[in-house]
Amino acid sequence: MYSGSSDGESHEAVQRRIPPASSMLWVRNLRRFIGSGAGLGSEALMELETKRILLDIFKEKQQKSAEAGTIPSFYKKKPEEGSISHRVQRLAKYRFLKKQSDLLLNADDLDAMWVCLRENCVIDDATGAEKMNYEDFCHIASVCTEQIGPKCRRFFSPSNFMKFEKDESGRIAILPFYLYVMRTVSLTQARIDMSELDEDSDGFLQPHEMEAYIRGLIPNLAQLRDMPAAFIQMYCRIAAHKFFFFCDPHRRGKACIKKVLLSNCLQELMELHQESEEEVTDTEQAENWFSLTSAQRICDMFLALDKDANGTLSKQELREYAEGTLTEIFIERAFDEHVRRGKSGGGNAREMDFESFLDFVLALENKDTPEGLTYLFRCLDLHGRGYLTTADIHSLFRDVHQKWIEGGNYELCIEDVRDEIWDMVKPADPLRITLADLLGCKQGGTVASMLIDVRGFWAHDNRENLLQEEEEPEEE
Repeated sequence: MYSGSSDGESHEAVQRRIPPASSMLWVRNLRRFIGSGAGLGSEALMELETKRILLDIFKEKQQKSAEAGTIPSFYKKKPEEGSISHRVQRLAKYRFLKKQSDLLLNADDLDAMWVCLRENCVIDDATGAEKMNYEDFCHIASVCTEQIGPKCRRFFSPSNFMKFEKDESGRIAILPFYLYVMRTVSLTQARIDMSELDEDSDGFLQPHEMEAYIRGLIPNLAQLRDMPAAFIQMYCRIAAHKFFFFCDPHRRGKACIKKVLLSNCLQELMELHQESEEEVTDTEQAENWFSLTSAQRICDMFLALDKDANGTLSKQELREYAEGTLTEIFIERAFDEHVRRGKSGGGNAREMDFESFLDFVLALENKDTPEGLTYLFRCLDLHGRGYLTTADIHSLFRDVHQKWIEGGNYELCIEDVRDEIWDMVKPADPLRITLADLLGCKQGGTVASMLIDVRGFWAHDNRENLLQEEEEPEEE
């Protein structure tokens, strides 16, 4: 009845008759009414007020930033305990760490990867080592992805293949690659565990947080499983202190998690994973600070020195350390530099507590490390000038010389020893020895021993005979 053309014309006519919304009187009146806020409900008013407040805050921050120039913000107040922001932070941290933990390979996944590596490698005819070229590497990546899942794919990147030493055929050994994967997984798991204990999420662990981490490791360390329950707290205290000695050089009371993960301390602690103590000699157990034998030795040593059983050591009590071979001047300087003065004041009130004693032992047992040598250098620097002169060396060695003669040894010329020390160190300034000189000469620990311990000087004086005695059992 109606043609198509008439419908189109009718529709266009209707569109022409409808005025734009902005020109309608009721639309303009409604917009003015809403703009005044009179026609808004309570929720809309609240939203409008919130928007206004946030805009004011934003403008205020912009103004402050403009006034401050280019100085960046270096301090952010931490959220208060129990606040909404604190709860949100903890929840976000938990979810993030849970996600990272789910991406890790577990023990079954590592076993499956090792099987895949061995089944798809080739044997080197010359050495008998199991190796793989890049094609094998890519094939193993596909097989592992099918069996384990995509979470293992990141280990099979071209950059990882290029990290390992290759033979003339461009092949790498599968064992170093597998150990790399295991270490990466282990360090990542350790970082997740430490981050969970990091209460303020600043990337640092405080002493009680580090002790909690070590306490959680004890059931998984074969050599510590049988530790008496009464000794666990003391063990964690001793073990955690080594981390802070090496990872907190400025003594701020917190250790950076990244630095802890990269330190030799964590690797030394993980050596206690060995199933049987029969595989470890008594000497190795004593040398490992984290072994149960070593921790008990430290406690027994402190209790034996603490004659009055007051929980601290006086200078007179510390002189008995190492059978009394340390010099008087070194003991005095150790108290001056590394022991806090007692609350009552006065020279006699200063005594060494257990934490300071642990620092003392760690420095003497790790003289060749930068941390240990830094501790000892502060004691050797008699005048706090940052360097040692010939007069300082003479004053320090005088006590060693006295103990040397009292022990029935031959007469020494202090000037000859001083010249020998200068030849060993070869300082940049021929008139003074700095800490940098001792660290650079690679004999700083030996020099420190010669100046503080008569037994250390004896070991240096008889080094050739001692070396010969060590070589004789190997020949037999």
